Amino acid sequence: MRTVGVDLAAGAPGTALAEITWTRDRAVLERLDIGMTDADIVASVRSGEAWLGVDCPLGWPDAFVDFIGAHHAATDPLLGPVEGHADWRRPLVYRHTDHVVRERIGRWPLSVSTDRLGVTALRGAGLLRRLAAVGFPVDRAAEGRLFEVYPGGSLRLWDFDTAGYRVDAARRAILLDAVRERAPWFDIGDFAALAIRKADAFDAVIAALATRAGALGRFSPPAPDMLAVARREGWVVLPDGPPEGLIDGLSSKG
Repeated sequence: MRTVGVDLAAGAPGTALAEITWTRDRAVLERLDIGMTDADIVASVRSGEAWLGVDCPLGWPDAFVDFIGAHHAATDPLLGPVEGHADWRRPLVYRHTDHVVRERIGRWPLSVSTDRLGVTALRGAGLLRRLAAVGFPVDRAAEGRLFEVYPGGSLRLWDFDTAGYRVDAARRAILLDAVRERAPWFDIGDFAALAIRKADAFDAVIAALATRAGALGRFSPPAPDMLAVARREGWVVLPDGPPEGLIDGLSSKG
């Protein structure tokens, strides 16, 4: 099995890609690159049965899309009177999957509709079209080989201390040592220095690990009654179980 993790940014300079090859008792980081273009990402999954995890929202909240459309057309907003307060705005700010993430990790992820993350999501939308154009199965609800992943959330669920790791290389070094201690089967090769130096590269590695959980089906999928929503808004794949479980044999999907 091969998993590809991408820490997507609005442009190539901040985008990193990690590729891990898995066997029954070992995982090897074969590639870790920064400055990735859309073409680079598409090429990484074009050959072979690769699984792709992208750290980027794959859609926008239904309520936000409806509201913006109604406002643009100068018709009555579909959500009723415009109050402007936080409770009224929340359905426009957060997707259903964001609520689930908050329930599991105790904090809100960034909002795709009101934070700068939205600029990255615009690139992500284009990337999905490019993937589909070469025949890669694109599904926003985690029903295929594409997953929306959240490296920081995955690390928290795995009980790692994530304080300051995005802004402090020393913290990333400590965290990487902790990951390797819990996962001695993970061979990071000569890429440790890059992962420590660049937060984007570090998150790409974690994205590739989280993608393994998705490929093995070790995550909670959308509830049946929310599946249609997830197919529009996207669904964050958060690993179920500890990282040690990522290597205990291949599932029927492998």
